[in-house]
Amino acid sequence: MKQRNCRLLFVLISSSICCFAQAAPRLSKGQVEIYVTTQDKKQDLRKIQINKTVREAVSSTITLDPQIRFQKMEGFGAAVTGSTCYNLMRMQKKDRARFLRETFDPIKGFGHSYIRISIGCSDFSLSEYTCCDEEGLVHFALQDEELNYVLPVLKEIIAINPEIKILGSPWTSPRWMKVNNLVDMLPFNSWTSGHLNPRYYTAYAQYFVKWIRAFEENGVKIYAITPQNEPLNRKNSASLFMGWKEQRDFVKSLGAEILSAGLTTKIYAFDHNYNYDNMKEQQEYPLHIYADSLASSYVAGAAYHNYGGKRDELRRIHAARPDKDLLFTETSIGTWNKGHDFGIRLFEDMEEVGLGTVNNWCSGVMVWNLMLDSDRGPWREGGCKTCYGAVDIDTKNYRSITRNSHYYVISHLAAVVKPGAVRIATKSTGGDDLIQAGFQNPDGSMALVLLNKSAIQQSITIADKQAQFSYTIPPKSVVSYRWN
Repeated sequence: MKQRNCRLLFVLISSSICCFAQAAPRLSKGQVEIYVTTQDKKQDLRKIQINKTVREAVSSTITLDPQIRFQKMEGFGAAVTGSTCYNLMRMQKKDRARFLRETFDPIKGFGHSYIRISIGCSDFSLSEYTCCDEEGLVHFALQDEELNYVLPVLKEIIAINPEIKILGSPWTSPRWMKVNNLVDMLPFNSWTSGHLNPRYYTAYAQYFVKWIRAFEENGVKIYAITPQNEPLNRKNSASLFMGWKEQRDFVKSLGAEILSAGLTTKIYAFDHNYNYDNMKEQQEYPLHIYADSLASSYVAGAAYHNYGGKRDELRRIHAARPDKDLLFTETSIGTWNKGHDFGIRLFEDMEEVGLGTVNNWCSGVMVWNLMLDSDRGPWREGGCKTCYGAVDIDTKNYRSITRNSHYYVISHLAAVVKPGAVRIATKSTGGDDLIQAGFQNPDGSMALVLLNKSAIQQSITIADKQAQFSYTIPPKSVVSYRWN
């Protein structure tokens, strides 16, 4: 990995050493910045620069048209869960700082720009808790996991990337706010399942405000929230069922309290699977909320996961309400989908999660845990015991890191597509083995993220209205480009 004006950082990856190249501060007029990852990892997020005057014999052309514009991009990243933060804090300070800088620094790293955290515990926490486990909001307080793990890590990330966006999602309300169902309305003192008691809609909305303000008092601005993680999932280690009618009514209280508090935090509805967990009455969940004018006025858009259904649902929801944004907020790899088989996962995940969500109108893309340990934890009983992180860290030394497919998917996008970029039209003369998305960044630079599924290399020309250049894409590879 040779280049000028670029010092190399060396990080221990598994049992081998892998090179990371720091990004140049700004591209000169004639340069193209390129990141390359091949299936065999012979090129491993390799960063190079070429001159736009390069010409080669080509087999296909990809043309970007900045006149045809789609959604504005918010950013790309992963969930910084309690477990992620615990693992990061087990690292030596210098090793943690190096990993976080490589991941989040928009100039000298890959520039991850959007992260998700839990409001209270998740299934990747050190314990079950909310910020108000004793009845009455007077007892609200941030808990040990947040004070000792989450906030310290977030502060380190913000010091590296002050513009990072943070989205918060609760796995459960305080148990004293729960009832068994909305007919019997009996107290439901359980971390798992239950419904939010309508009598506590205002109190729970105030709980959100207290949580947002508590983080802001600690120097962490909350950009957005969802009212409930996986509202149709009753079975997680901590969970709360919230059908669309319940969320519609709760959002009215939540939005009013956020507005009254003078906060600018965005609200995204739903935050669950494309197929609505096959519940007939919950189909088109966010559209029902948008149909209520008051609830809709408080909601910026909807968030989705991909554990069920197909990403075509994103396009359908956008077509129905193009005025509302879409976020992709969670997906995981694990033992069930051969999560450690890099040769399989890199291409399936880039096609499905990276390019598939962006090309179906998502303005932000986040994967699940940024970092888990080599035992796939820490995790909570009832949660996922078979998940891998975007990276895994070895419990033998809390230093050796294995980067999995999701880290590459996010890094290939974040490295060249900056917050505020706009997705633009692309046209390819290549076959179905070439999948791409094009963008124009706020500084006017152009970006292209390209997946070559073919087993042969392909020489292509990339062109926009101002310039063109040629580049030979390795077989079975992901390549990202940025140029002025």
